[in-house]
Amino acid sequence: MKILSFAAGSAWTALLAFVIVCIDQLLKGYMPIGAEKGFTYIAFVAWAVYFFSGCTGKGGIRAAIGYVVGITFSIGIMLLAGVLASTAFFAVPVAVFLVVFVVLYLEKVPWIDLIPAMFVASGCYFGIMTYVPGATFATAAGVEIIYGFIGLLFGWITITGKAFLSGLIEK
Repeated sequence: MKILSFAAGSAWTALLAFVIVCIDQLLKGYMPIGAEKGFTYIAFVAWAVYFFSGCTGKGGIRAAIGYVVGITFSIGIMLLAGVLASTAFFAVPVAVFLVVFVVLYLEKVPWIDLIPAMFVASGCYFGIMTYVPGATFATAAGVEIIYGFIGLLFGWITITGKAFLSGLIEK
């Protein structure tokens, strides 16, 4: 039975991956930026974040909060780097140092303590801002929140669906 349960879980997860790609193909044309390429990768990354957040509803909520905080602090880094532009080479490194120093203290704050989610969200946000033509702070944040939350939701659906399937098969 364990082989059948594993196969069912694998098929379930593959089906969900299929659905995320379909959602992106339907949704990307409505995004304010990147309509020609889509953002499936953000959903897949967020899906993985759900797994390392503990595969629980609470972990998913902490990850969602981490995404919002990570995006917010990324904007802070960019704004601070602009203020520090006169330092040329050191503008971005110093801005990153100062903001990351503050962010790491959030590890002590309940519900806002999932630092890896913040770093993942920040990395995706910098990717959008760097490589997607026409991206603004708001459009990049909006797109990442939509796709990030889709990925987190699909993480929850994965675990819930696998547990349901396993329960059916084991009976």
